[in-house]
Parts: sequence; structure tokens; C-alpha cells
Amino acid sequence: MKGKIRVYCRARPLSGSEKERGNHSVILSPDEYTVQVQTKRGVKEFAYDQVFTPDTRGSQEHVFEDVKMLIQSAVDGYNVCIFAYGQTGSGKTFTMIGDSKGQLPGIAPRAYDEIFTLLQANEKKFSFAVSVYMVELYNDQLLDLFDKSHSAKLDIKKDKKGMVLIQNAVIKDVKSVAELQEVFDLGSKNRHVASTKMNAESSRSHLVIGIVIESTNLLTGAVLRGKLSLVDLAGSERAAKTGATPEQLKEAQSINKSLSALGDVIQALSSEANFIPYRNNKLTMLMQDSLGGNAKTLMFVNISPADYNVDETVVSLTYASRVKLITNDASKNADNKEIARLKGIISKLKKGESLDDDDEV
Repeated sequence: MKGKIRVYCRARPLSGSEKERGNHSVILSPDEYTVQVQTKRGVKEFAYDQVFTPDTRGSQEHVFEDVKMLIQSAVDGYNVCIFAYGQTGSGKTFTMIGDSKGQLPGIAPRAYDEIFTLLQANEKKFSFAVSVYMVELYNDQLLDLFDKSHSAKLDIKKDKKGMVLIQNAVIKDVKSVAELQEVFDLGSKNRHVASTKMNAESSRSHLVIGIVIESTNLLTGAVLRGKLSLVDLAGSERAAKTGATPEQLKEAQSINKSLSALGDVIQALSSEANFIPYRNNKLTMLMQDSLGGNAKTLMFVNISPADYNVDETVVSLTYASRVKLITNDASKNADNKEIARLKGIISKLKKGESLDDDDEV
């Protein structure tokens, strides 16, 4: 099922520090699909699948209402990716995760609830298994957030159907929304964050949460395997604005380098180039099934409304407009009963486990 990547734009309110500086908003949204930016060269207008501003459907509830159908797709066996892009301090983590106190949950915790609500509604027809991994890309290193020692070397692989997998990552099985939230909280404590002039809790890494949902039809034995990837990208930065320390400058260079590689991939895909440079960076390797691959993908472009950030805002919106031109080819990840049984046998043999009577080939 071919389809364009959906792009939602979300503008945050002016921050307290921006108001103290005397900054004003340069953002206007005449309707739910259009955002206008007042620049020194006049008004620039951009169109997206949805636009959320503080004045128009800007709450966390409104935002998730337009995302829910993708959670259903993941349960139905599709590869789904939701990611947030924008400059540092533009509201990406607030959109994806929520506020630090947990009072205004973002897309991830709401998705956890929705997954188990859907599973419960279908438990008479299907049996389900849910597992999760959580990694960050920090200073060009892929780190497992469920493994504090980072002892295992993580490798980015793709299965036969093009779904990206993280080899050697710790995968946790979860049986309830409470367990899923608990393992997420555990991993979040290990993520790299720091304070800068632009953001009190600036993400210093790209975060990827992978939730694999396997459902078995109780009548036919057919197996569906969907994946929901939730990606909170670190923000692009200008050192002059962030007041970064030497260590943070190194982090920023790595962040900007990976985002530049992502921009190259988006440019190549949107212009339908013959060669797509996915392998130029680990970030683009991680996202290769989400951009031009087999996923149903939604991008949030998060922007600051302040005149102080107008250049970065226009760059982000231009970037997002290119993403809108990319076509993905989404398909269900389905196996019939016999294929699922044979895969189970192979898995047992690889682990050195003995076969049951039912496993005879």
C-alpha cells in the first residue's frame, strides 16, 4: 500500500525566557492545514496534513486524537513510525514523551495505553505478545538504555521484509500498560540530557523506542507482527545560542552531523534519486524502513514561534516539506500457521533447545 509520509506541524507557546527578552510570535495558522511565518523578507507559507498551534487544537489530547489510527495499524501487523524533528527547545520531547512531571503525557505514554486497550478488545479472537527495546544514538554510538553497562555491541539489521531490527539489544516482554510504562521509565533514566540556554532539559541523543506486537489468530493460527517505532530526535543547534560547554559542543556536532545525513536521505528520496545514502550515518540506518521503506510514517515538525528563532523555524519547515514528498510502501507482516510453526522450530534449534512432539517436521 503506497502512500506519502504524513507530516504534522506543531508550534509551542512562547517560553517564559522569550517573553522576558521581549520576543514576539511570528507564527500564524489561518486553518488546520496551513502555517505562515513572518520573516524579514515577508510571509512564508507552508502546508501540512495537520497544523497544531497553542490557539488551535494545541493540547496533548488533540494531538494524540490524530495519531490513534496509527496505533491500530501497528496492532494490525504494520510497521509504524512516529518521529519528531525540530531545533533544540522546540517541543519535540514534550510532544513525544510529555512534561517532566508526567501531568501532560505525550504520544508515547498515550500509545502504551491505546495498545493494551486494543489488545483487550480483541483478546477473544487473538493471543498477543508484546516486547520492547529502547536505544539511543549518542555521539555516534548506539547504546542500549536497558543495559547500563553497554557491554553488548549493537548492530542495525533488516529482516527479509525490510523491517529494521537492533541485533543484541535487550528486549523486554511486557504484559500490561503498567509494565510497559515501568520499563520505559527505567530506560529513560539512562538517557543523556543536559541544560543549555535554549532548553532546561535538552536531549543530547536520538531516542528510539521499538514496540513489537505479535498477534496469533486463535481460529486460523495466522500470525501478524507489527512494530511501533517512537523516535524523539535530538534538536539541531547553534552553539552561539545554546551556550554549550566543550562536551556539549562535541554532542552538538554529532547531533548536527546525523541530522545532516538525515537531510541528505530526505533530499535523495524526495527527488527520487537512484541512490539513497542510508549507510552514511547510524541514524539514517535506524530510520531506513521509516523513510522510503515499508512503514506507515508520521513526522512531527516542532517549531518555536519566537522571532528570535525565525531562521531555524523556516529551515525546519522547509525540511518537513521535503519529507511530505516521500512515498513509503506499507504492507502487513503476516505469516500463516505453518510458516510461524517452522520459524519457531528454527528459533529453538538456534538456541539449542529441545523440540516438542508438536515440532516434528
